[in-house]
Amino acid sequence: MVHYQQYCQVSKEELFPQEEMMEKKQKKFLTVAPFECAWPNDLRFREAGRGCVAFDAFAHNDVTVVFREQVGSQHYHYKRDNCPHYTVIIGSHRNKRLKIEVDGKTVVDAAGVGLCCSSAFQSYWISIYDGLISIGKGRYPFQNLCFQWLDSNPNCTVQYIGLSSWDKHVGYRNVNVLPATPNHLSLWKHVDFVEHDFGEDDLEQELEDGIANYESWGLGKFLENWELSDMFFIVGKEERVVPAHKLVLEACGDFCLSSSVEEVVHLPDISYSVLHALLQYIYTGHTQILESDLCSLKSLSLQYKVMSLVRQCEEILERIMSDKQLVDSTQLVDIFYPSWLQCSKTFPYGLPIDRERLERFLSTGEYSDLDLYVGVHDIVLRSHKVILGSWSTPFTKMFTNGMRESVSSVVCLKDVPLEAFKIMLEFMYSGELNKEATAGINTLLLQLLLLADEFGVTLLHQECCKILLECLSEDSVCPILQVISSIPSCKLIEETCERIFSMHFDYCTTASIDFVMLDESSFSNILQHTDLTVTSEERVLNAILLWCLQARELYGWEAVNELMVNSTPEMLFGERLESLNEFLQLVRFPLLSPDLLNKFEQSSLSQQIPTFDHLVKEALRFLEFEITDFQGNQRFQHRKSSFKELLYICDGDSNGVLYFAGTSYGKHQWVNPVLSKRVIITASSPISRCTDPKVLVSRNFQGTSVAGPQMEGGKNASWWMVDIGPDHQLMCNYYTLRQDGSRAFIRRWNLQGSLDGKSWTNLRVHENDQTICKPGQFASWPVTGSNALLPFRFFRVLMTGPTTDDTNPWNCCICFLELYGYFR
Repeated sequence: MVHYQQYCQVSKEELFPQEEMMEKKQKKFLTVAPFECAWPNDLRFREAGRGCVAFDAFAHNDVTVVFREQVGSQHYHYKRDNCPHYTVIIGSHRNKRLKIEVDGKTVVDAAGVGLCCSSAFQSYWISIYDGLISIGKGRYPFQNLCFQWLDSNPNCTVQYIGLSSWDKHVGYRNVNVLPATPNHLSLWKHVDFVEHDFGEDDLEQELEDGIANYESWGLGKFLENWELSDMFFIVGKEERVVPAHKLVLEACGDFCLSSSVEEVVHLPDISYSVLHALLQYIYTGHTQILESDLCSLKSLSLQYKVMSLVRQCEEILERIMSDKQLVDSTQLVDIFYPSWLQCSKTFPYGLPIDRERLERFLSTGEYSDLDLYVGVHDIVLRSHKVILGSWSTPFTKMFTNGMRESVSSVVCLKDVPLEAFKIMLEFMYSGELNKEATAGINTLLLQLLLLADEFGVTLLHQECCKILLECLSEDSVCPILQVISSIPSCKLIEETCERIFSMHFDYCTTASIDFVMLDESSFSNILQHTDLTVTSEERVLNAILLWCLQARELYGWEAVNELMVNSTPEMLFGERLESLNEFLQLVRFPLLSPDLLNKFEQSSLSQQIPTFDHLVKEALRFLEFEITDFQGNQRFQHRKSSFKELLYICDGDSNGVLYFAGTSYGKHQWVNPVLSKRVIITASSPISRCTDPKVLVSRNFQGTSVAGPQMEGGKNASWWMVDIGPDHQLMCNYYTLRQDGSRAFIRRWNLQGSLDGKSWTNLRVHENDQTICKPGQFASWPVTGSNALLPFRFFRVLMTGPTTDDTNPWNCCICFLELYGYFR
């Protein structure tokens, strides 16, 4: 077919006369890549908490605008922002909903309001006035209002505006910041605004290339292209040759094509422009055609049963006839695949292709031109080059650049995990991940992420990233960091993992030894993170020593010190000795006790590692004379995120968290913290004379204090719950209970912690515990294990079995509760 190649290059001028071409407008716009945020200079309200931003946006979904007090970073994302902020998301849930979030929590989730457009720029405006958020469409702010919501607790500090995205590129242009007044409608007549131009030539080119690259993937690049084609049309009296792909055509209509031989379809009575419009609609989801050719296009579409295009032509013809009565032979008509048809049975990026047919072709191998031998066992997967090439640039190059795969129907992928590749292949035909791959964070998901990155399957990569972001926890950050640290496109996830690790440093470095497998850059970022939260600098030192040793089990500095007696630093730490000298300077030795520092000074570590010895001596000098040669150095400052140590001394002492809250955290004399609203206490039964929340934190003995049972999940449940407040967390390592005046002694119960009051983690489980055996008795227990290093906001004592009282066996008769540990 080489002699037909000259017919492949088609221009608009060739299809339509030059005078009929629409003039292309020059445009300058800002493109925001997935999971990023742009903070243009001076994009801010003149008055904090009051202002309006108007803009044009081009997006498939999730036009995301953030309002906060200070400017964020490029990799900022509202899902991991601890500072107060508003987020407005236009076109959420695959362009189906409007969302407003306050400090990361959804407060508005409305269907079908102000949705996005992926075919052209749409104009929007968002105004904020003392917590009243108004959203509208159109070029003129404060008109065409779509939605309003009033924040009952308004954030009047928001001033800076971030232009963000979720899982797809978003283009912004004509961004204007306006003042806001209560009289919105009259404001536009005399508004004085600043226009932000993102028009630096080199930046603009880079941004336009970003959107061009994003839109170039898909079947559109194979439109009338001889690459990978397996049939062709001979059209019109001039017998013009037009290549196509059987799989694509049969997935959207009924072309009656054979799956075994190369097809030639003759269309002598059809003009090239009509066939081109049909193929362009199939391959890209949109086309242009003259009004005078609409009937021919409808007939051809009906012949091949491309029914969505038939309906589009019928609607346009009906509209033309009702408006003008006559068809204009020179007028161009735009036809787009209807957005309301883009549901689960269509290809994922707005094409009139039946997904169920594609999946059937994958399972049956019909029209297949490729056998994939995957993994060490050479499992054969039959596929189609045009589908793989539409998703993946590496596959396209493999099939078209003259490599042996270009002429062969066999490709061997030896080092590829079979199950992950099968899921990726299914995704290419359906646009959706199966449940196995989306069931939280697992090895299969990480393998899938690596495959998506390796083969450039952008949408799959973004879907994997979304799942990871939604499922991240302190238990999963280490294995994820080990995988994604080598993937530049996962920068947001990498930074989020490092932040979670730093905020749960004690837990992540004691619950598992996996952290020693992190690369040097990731571990260094964690140690230097502004959110690093530790209960003691000794834990930082232990973690550094274990990482530098590449230890296989957990132990402290004392064990390392013993190893140093009969060895040398070079032998123990090997290639990580240089890193050890750098990381030791990140330990804030002056925050350690003098007794511990004196032990360090006499240790083998100090004798054999000069950096360690220098830092210990420097800390001792500082503590003794309160002087240092490094004024302002962070080593001599407390960490911003450190916990306050509130340790158990004895039953009924004044060292616990609830007592501390009663003093307004050390600011004045004690007042019952329930009355001062520093803590909230609830019970499984309603408040009554015998169920009084303030009694549980009172300093006085109460003869009767009962939390009665309620049914939860079909079982009896009795509990007392403490909320220490949204701004506080506790790593609980001890707690105290006191029996009321009854003899209903608890025997089976759990102490639990929670971040949200819904999902609970057991901190200590009691089975047949007979410690409490007298009315009015105090009893205290330690909380041990890795869960003692997790911070929680909510705590509860939950009975899991009956008490010793036969009359009311499910009454939880406790009149006092105190919690201890590391508080912030």
